[in-house]
Amino acid sequence: MNIRDSIRTIPDFPKPGIQFRDVTTLFGDPQAFRMAIDSLIHPYAGQRIDKVAALEARGFIMGGAIAHQLSIGFVPIRKAGKLPGKCMSESYTLEYGEATMELHEGALKPGEKVLLVDDLIATGGTCEAGIKLIRRAGAHVIGSAFIIDLPELGGRARIEALDVPVHVLVEFDGD
Repeated sequence: MNIRDSIRTIPDFPKPGIQFRDVTTLFGDPQAFRMAIDSLIHPYAGQRIDKVAALEARGFIMGGAIAHQLSIGFVPIRKAGKLPGKCMSESYTLEYGEATMELHEGALKPGEKVLLVDDLIATGGTCEAGIKLIRRAGAHVIGSAFIIDLPELGGRARIEALDVPVHVLVEFDGD
C-alpha cells in the first residue's frame, strides 16, 4: 500500500483543465489514513509541540487526528466569518481576488510551538495567512505538514521563504 494510490484524481473539477486531488478516498481507507497521519508526525518525533493548527476544511480532519495522536490541543484556522468568538484575521490573494482566514484570539499562547497542517499545498497563500496569524498570536510555527504538494504552483517555496520547514508525503506534477 502507498499513500499516493489512495488519493483519487477527479479530472476537470472544479473547472475544465484542473486535476483535483481528492484525499477523501485516503480518509475513507483506515490503513491509508493511519499511515498518512503517522507519516506526517514522524519528522517531529521528540520535538515539543504544544498545539496543532489546521486550515479549513480537510486540514481539520488531519489536524484533529494528529492532535489526538500527540495528546495536544487543536486550533482551527477558518475562513472569515466562520468562528464565533473574537478573531484575528489575515487576508491573502487568490488567483482572482482576495480571501481572509481567521484565528480565535487567545487560542494560542505566546511561546507555544505549533505544527500547521493541511491536506495540500498549491500556491501557499492559505498556509502563509495561517503562519502569519500564528506568529501574530506570539506562537512559533515549528513546521508544516501536508499530504500533497503541487510543486509547479510554488507554494512550498513560499512557505519555506517564511522560514517554516515543509513536510510533504506525495507530490503531483501537472499530470
